[in-house]
Amino acid sequence: MPPVPTPAVMIESGAFVTLHKQEGTARTLRGCIGQIESIGTLYDTVKSVAHSAAFSDYRFQSLAVDELPSIELEISVLSPLHRITETSEIQPGEGLFMRRGGKSGLLLPQVATERNWDRETFLTQTCRKAGLPGDSWRDSETEIHTFTAEVFDETSVRT
Repeated sequence: MPPVPTPAVMIESGAFVTLHKQEGTARTLRGCIGQIESIGTLYDTVKSVAHSAAFSDYRFQSLAVDELPSIELEISVLSPLHRITETSEIQPGEGLFMRRGGKSGLLLPQVATERNWDRETFLTQTCRKAGLPGDSWRDSETEIHTFTAEVFDETSVRT
């Protein structure tokens, strides 16, 4: 029987679940799915996106039982989005969400940090994730939003 959810996970919040596969010294992405906004409680959101990360990320085959011992789980609890008008407003440790027309893309804050990207590279890569030309962030028609995330993995909590 699953444990009873605590009040801390009964809040409404967006979340992403990232799965990494650890093989020797190599750590590779194995799935990442999320909801920018809550689909109910954080408990329900994480349950839903964890299942999707394991079985519905179009970039990967469904997770197999024999992979479970090598899978590391990371949960990012998102703050509300904040629309910005100047890219100078982007601070280290923030994530980006961009939208233009019917296309959108999001990169979690830890992506830029882990890859040591500068602001312009982070903006360019978020555009590409959205399926937009890399310089679309310079166009006033592109909406740019920032957010923060509290990140939990199996060994630590980061903000």
